[in-house]
Amino acid sequence: MALEGHIEELSAKHRRLEEQIGAELTHPDWDETRVARLKREKLRIKDELERLRSQRH
Repeated sequence: MALEGHIEELSAKHRRLEEQIGAELTHPDWDETRVARLKREKLRIKDELERLRSQRH
């Protein structure tokens, strides 16, 4: 069950990052460096989620 909880937590963080990226891009003076950092973090979480999900099976 701990694995499922961790997957859910990472999924929620992934969704929050997607929302943050979208919000940042709506501003006319959005910060390219911040968006790049958020995207890297989102990709890292996605990779971790895929790894964890593959362990479930």
